[in-house]
Amino acid sequence: MSGTTTIARREIASYFNSPVAYIFIVAFLLSCGTLFFFFERFFAAGQATMRGYFALMPFVLSVLIPALTMRLWAEERRQGTYELLLTMPFGDGELVLGKYLAAMAVVSVAMALSLPVPLLASMFGRFDAGVIVSEYLGAMMMASAATAIGQAVSGASRNQISAFMATVLILLSLSLLSQATTWIELPLWLAGAVNWISLAYHFSSFARGVIDTRDVAYFALLTAGCLWVTTRLLSTGKWS
Repeated sequence: MSGTTTIARREIASYFNSPVAYIFIVAFLLSCGTLFFFFERFFAAGQATMRGYFALMPFVLSVLIPALTMRLWAEERRQGTYELLLTMPFGDGELVLGKYLAAMAVVSVAMALSLPVPLLASMFGRFDAGVIVSEYLGAMMMASAATAIGQAVSGASRNQISAFMATVLILLSLSLLSQATTWIELPLWLAGAVNWISLAYHFSSFARGVIDTRDVAYFALLTAGCLWVTTRLLSTGKWS
């Protein structure tokens, strides 16, 4: 784990020594807060609930996470440090996991700084702490899967712009799939398969305050699978 820790520290320093982390955090807080209080009409709803706030997460994260992950490998190629990084005495898995943990550290800071939002909203009613914990857990697990997907796309991309656009397209598609089953009449088995693939569908249980092991397994497997794909991309790149 020493290699993973070294890479994670390097990446975290890179994030916070540039505007990237700060722009991500500010954009996350402003977008969630503005959409919740104004577009979701929290004050006009007549009830104190954070469901509208967390219902926005799949779409906010689908746009912002790619801005965080697009640089992970594409930037290494642009700067010419990609080959140097691969020659360091670290395993491919350590490199991938270290970069993943660094990106998740930035996401965690943004999530922690968003805590004043439910605290402010609680002034207008009583919240169930268990529901809030479930909603934040779901948001973190979805962010984890999105970060792993973004890193895999960055690993397969030659520049940051293509990595960003491809990741946004993939994440928005995965989030909107569950909506497609309400727009289009599908056979039950096909609708179930489409919903199972959707990020937003698996997050919806957390947003209701329900922690379903099937949803936890989905996000965990998606994260692990994408990290494995990135590792394989690195291994292939060493011999190409």
